[in-house]
Amino acid sequence: MCGIVGIVGQSPANQEIYDALLLLQHRGQDSTGIATAENSGVFHIFKANGQVREAVRTRDMRSLLGNIGLGHVRYATKGTASSEEEAQPFYVNAPYGIVLVHNGNLTNTRELTGELFSKDRRHLNTSSDTELLVNVLANELQTTVSGLDLDPEQVFQAVERVHERVEGSYAAIALIAGHGLLAFRDPFGIRPLILGTRRAENGRDEWTVASESLVLENGGFDVVRDVEPGEAVFIDSAGTLFTRQCAEQTQLAPCSFEYVYLARPDSIMNGISVYEARLRMGERLADTIAKYTPREAIDVVMPIPDSARPAAMQVARKLGIEYREGFYKNRYVGRTFIMPGQAVRKKSVRQKLNAMSSEFTGKHVLLIDDSIVRGTTSKEIIQMARDAGATSVTFASAAPPVRYPHVYGINMPSRHELVAHGRTIPEIAEELGCDYLVYQEIDDLKAAIVEGSDIDDLDMSCFDGRYVTGTVSEEYLDWVEGTQQS
Repeated sequence: MCGIVGIVGQSPANQEIYDALLLLQHRGQDSTGIATAENSGVFHIFKANGQVREAVRTRDMRSLLGNIGLGHVRYATKGTASSEEEAQPFYVNAPYGIVLVHNGNLTNTRELTGELFSKDRRHLNTSSDTELLVNVLANELQTTVSGLDLDPEQVFQAVERVHERVEGSYAAIALIAGHGLLAFRDPFGIRPLILGTRRAENGRDEWTVASESLVLENGGFDVVRDVEPGEAVFIDSAGTLFTRQCAEQTQLAPCSFEYVYLARPDSIMNGISVYEARLRMGERLADTIAKYTPREAIDVVMPIPDSARPAAMQVARKLGIEYREGFYKNRYVGRTFIMPGQAVRKKSVRQKLNAMSSEFTGKHVLLIDDSIVRGTTSKEIIQMARDAGATSVTFASAAPPVRYPHVYGINMPSRHELVAHGRTIPEIAEELGCDYLVYQEIDDLKAAIVEGSDIDDLDMSCFDGRYVTGTVSEEYLDWVEGTQQS
């Protein structure tokens, strides 16, 4: 999971990209990168480890010249989180010069790596699948182009062949030196990508593409629509928009975890309000809690801030139980789920949250979280509630048990890391240390997300083990786990 943005404007793009990355910071904290392009085709690239505010300095911004650009915040799912060389964007100098950012995870990296070396004669310098993707795109564009000129049709033909070669999830934005901005999305639309426009002071159209709609709204862009699964969008340097479907077979199956946790609640993805989806998760979770938990075991309902708050409010409302805020959140500690390493996550939980004893002492507490993945955070929070004086702790997850690896861009690659893998719910409750444990039902989660939309499928692979691309084998999962443990 990462955050990406691209802008084709009529004025310097650097500040707008910076502002957009601040809004997308929740999608990645490992590194940040910005690239801009001048009309001459010269790229200016900055990337560094860390969050946007700490990584980018005024002197860096001054060097990012040009009215067209892109940006990235990284949450590492491939390669090494601490490696600055693997920070995005990635650049190749031919054809023309291409710089690219990518949100997602390719699942045929072994095959692509071999093909790029033996057939395409291209060198890879990192283990990042984004470097793979930009080289595949560059090779297909090189094959397509004849002569010096480049037209949108040639760009779309190259993207067609990218779709034929690449497997997995990918929402990508690329700058092609001297020509414009290209954005494309995998044939299943697993990772989000949204197109927006506004009218500049000189009367010309300006365009943006981004991971979440809040970027568009904050920048004064009107949301045009989501980029369709398999579609490519090309915006030339003059601001003219070209679009084409570049995949033979498409099926919209967005990642359910975007709505559970990843996206900000004020975003709309694939026509679905993230906030309203989380409210509906709470509505359905309340019924399951009432089914499995004695009413006398709950005095108050409390959220684990922030992403679980909408669900917790609806649970309290529907069950007719008092809603309270028992945890105070330190805003200066990042999201613990997307921090690399169990030790860092565990240490950060108590730095991030403080339990207020006045809200816990002598009470039977129902805690609501968006999900339980590794269990590290949940276990610490439950103990914090007990230490603060709670008589009993019931823990409820707005998502079903995470029992399977997520291979489409979220760092859940190993089954042995998942607290629910191979355990029954009572066994998980014992491991976490809570009195009662309730999970959302899989069918209820799907219904809560898609209600009122035209979407009839979701990627719910981490919950049900069904990988929507149809290309994820048991052998691949074993290989991924082996690379994580080595």
